[in-house]
Amino acid sequence: MHDNHSRSQSVADPFDIARARALQATLGQTPDLQTGDPMPPFYHQIYFWDPQPPENLGRDGHPATGGFIPDLGLPRRMWAAGKLTFHRPLLAGIKAERSSVVEAVTRKQGRSGPLGFVTIRHDIKQRGTLALTEHQELVYREDGVTAEIPQAATDEDTREDVQFNSTVLFRYSALTFNGHRIHYDETYARQVEGYDGLVVHGPLLAHLLMGLAARQLGVLTTFQYRATAPLMHHEVATLCWTSGRAWVRGPDGRQCMIAEAR
Repeated sequence: MHDNHSRSQSVADPFDIARARALQATLGQTPDLQTGDPMPPFYHQIYFWDPQPPENLGRDGHPATGGFIPDLGLPRRMWAAGKLTFHRPLLAGIKAERSSVVEAVTRKQGRSGPLGFVTIRHDIKQRGTLALTEHQELVYREDGVTAEIPQAATDEDTREDVQFNSTVLFRYSALTFNGHRIHYDETYARQVEGYDGLVVHGPLLAHLLMGLAARQLGVLTTFQYRATAPLMHHEVATLCWTSGRAWVRGPDGRQCMIAEAR
């Protein structure tokens, strides 16, 4: 079932250089970005905050649905997938404008119960020129349900192991102003949403896969990804790459994310 939708919003951000350097440090890199430098892919995720007062938040710490994002009556939110088209690099420390529109709202009946999908398109301009088009897909579901978990491929040409901890997740949440409690409140993550620990942000995994792809291809034209299983903060992730395909493999061999890049 498709819902009618006519939601849009626009926001500007100065692309504060200190925040970009803080992300570099969080990722274990030298914080050396200068004003006007091209930023690595996905750094825009730490900008365009939507700070809301406490009374406007849902139980999970996110802004409550019913405003820009419609309320589908389903309590559990996950960032399911995304696609980015890179028109030109975004520059550190240079004001940017983002226009967003809800392109689709879809309800489906999955094997595990009702699902709601929300697709948002973001267009980001800098100095009046379109730099990035991003499609973001959110999924909403009921409490107490689990999806099938696929096994990851093992045919990679390149692999990198990445470790996380609660500090990395907290800092990434802070930089993205992401209040979702599954990333920093372990009691909530375990007892309310049924996870086996803190959940590594889907966008953080996508960010790391984009970095791997950029090291293989150079400048990226497009990158699309889909989260397929959660990764916990105490688990080692293996970033894999071969011939334009990238994926995240968990320590038990499960597939946590798949992606394509060119």
